Amino acid sequence: MDSLFRETLRSELDFQDIKVKELAVRTGISQRTLEGYLGARGSIPPADVAVKIAQALNVSVEYLVTGDSEQNAKRKAAPSGYLAAAISGLPMGKKQLVKELLAVLQKFDVARKPQSD
Repeated sequence: MDSLFRETLRSELDFQDIKVKELAVRTGISQRTLEGYLGARGSIPPADVAVKIAQALNVSVEYLVTGDSEQNAKRKAAPSGYLAAAISGLPMGKKQLVKELLAVLQKFDVARKPQSD
């Protein structure tokens, strides 16, 4: 179970492109402690620490501990919480740029779809 927590935490950090140092700042947990959870001899943190990590990553403690792929798939399929939070903090000009980029990407996807004859 300990290695599952380590693997799930590492996977989530990679997925969200978050460095251990950034997670330490978000959680108030020392970088050394977090690296201990990610190391070869990593262990599951106490419940209060696991909650801080889960909240900082916008996932459940259950997911971090069990690696429940169903929950993970739902979250990754609908990343609105993560993306919405990231976009909402942008200045208006950058929000508009994101909107325009999404429009271009949608046009690209439509252009790539095979046409039925």
